[in-house]
Amino acid sequence: MVLLNSEEVSCNDHHQVDVVAAAGLQCSGDMLGDKQLVNQVILEGLEIEEPPADEMEAAEKKAGISRLMAGYVQHLQHRSAYHLGYPLNFDYDFSPLAPFLNFSLNNAGDPFAKVNNSVHSRQFEVAVLNWFANFWDVQRDQFWGYITSGGTEGNLYGLLVGRELFPDGILYASNDSHYSVFKAAKMYRVKCIRIATTVSGEMNYADLKSKLQQNTNSPAIINANIGTTFKGAVDDIDQIISTLEKCGFQNRYYIHCDSALSGMMTPFMKQAPKVSFKKPIGSISVSGHKFLGCPMPCGVVITRLEHAEVLSTDIEYIASRDSTITGSRNGHAPIFLWYTLSKKGYKGLLKEVQICLGNARYLEVLLKQVGISASCNTLSNIVVFERPNDERIVCRWQLACEGNLAHIVVMPNVTFEKLTVFVEELAEKRKYWYQDKGFDIPCLAVDIGKENCYCNLHAKKLRIPKM
Repeated sequence: MVLLNSEEVSCNDHHQVDVVAAAGLQCSGDMLGDKQLVNQVILEGLEIEEPPADEMEAAEKKAGISRLMAGYVQHLQHRSAYHLGYPLNFDYDFSPLAPFLNFSLNNAGDPFAKVNNSVHSRQFEVAVLNWFANFWDVQRDQFWGYITSGGTEGNLYGLLVGRELFPDGILYASNDSHYSVFKAAKMYRVKCIRIATTVSGEMNYADLKSKLQQNTNSPAIINANIGTTFKGAVDDIDQIISTLEKCGFQNRYYIHCDSALSGMMTPFMKQAPKVSFKKPIGSISVSGHKFLGCPMPCGVVITRLEHAEVLSTDIEYIASRDSTITGSRNGHAPIFLWYTLSKKGYKGLLKEVQICLGNARYLEVLLKQVGISASCNTLSNIVVFERPNDERIVCRWQLACEGNLAHIVVMPNVTFEKLTVFVEELAEKRKYWYQDKGFDIPCLAVDIGKENCYCNLHAKKLRIPKM
């Protein structure tokens, strides 16, 4: 196993206290296929032991635990500064909310129902849900929803409602859909048909039409991506609805919108397809810890009130109804989301969307200027580019990779300066890979289009963009 030095491209920071050496994340020398390194969590020094009976030994252990915790905070601070590949917004200060962590808040069951337990945050949860109802154009007396543990639970709930409404329905999801969609199909034992995508990652509507026409006897449950996981492509709801109705599925379909990241961004883009309950969609889910930013994973799912009734059950133990997936739910998340939405408002969110989109365009141009194949969808803050030939770069900057591609998600905390440092470092490393080592620059025309490919074949035909 190879442990990378912090002076190079570390996944660990050896200069920090105890915990990094004891419980850091190491990059194994073993390979998956020919590229992806296996990550293993090292538990040395973290095995849980009984407190010593001797007072002096107990004091020493307590001091050691304090050093370990302080060291891990330093480790997280350092690694957060090199976090580019995943949609997490670290640009927040929730220190005023710290007192709430002294309470065990459980919003079990239906957030709109009265319960016996008074230690909860239901009032904050309903306020957040009302904000999202307005955001997605549905009247307060016509929707139901709850704050979830994240995007996956939102997808599980939305697709479960679709399955309950149409027990013999077929799930249609594009190849670029989040893996949780296919997990849901397996859990619910629903037949799932994959739909091809264009080079941008958007659903191929001709292929959707073809697949629907082959299964006209079964209702359709559609997963629409409002921002695919890897390329940030947005499926066109209007195109999907038109295709369904032209294929004879009137009143025999359910559309769930997976809006995990981009669902907080597209409403602020004039050119984006509008996601709204004014259209015949069934549910929308969004993540709370992604664009908004939250220290714990969370999300929001909204459906039509009449749809929620298919899952509603009266539970005597909690003296309430429950239509949720998990039952017990994090009561702190609603307070954090309410606090963020109250502080930022529409104007604050619009400003952050504009900054992220601008920085994403900057990154795409900067990569192309140094000869790196790259692409960024118009409605996205995700930039896909040629996968680095050295997994230490991937590990250092925590890049997400698929095949020959890597991507960076330009979040509110990802600054212009940080992107510049990354590209300069990557460009310097590439000189070594492709000039000194003589590696071939990969062709990514199939992955991102020949107009974005800077391999030896296509680069000659391209004009280097200007800033």
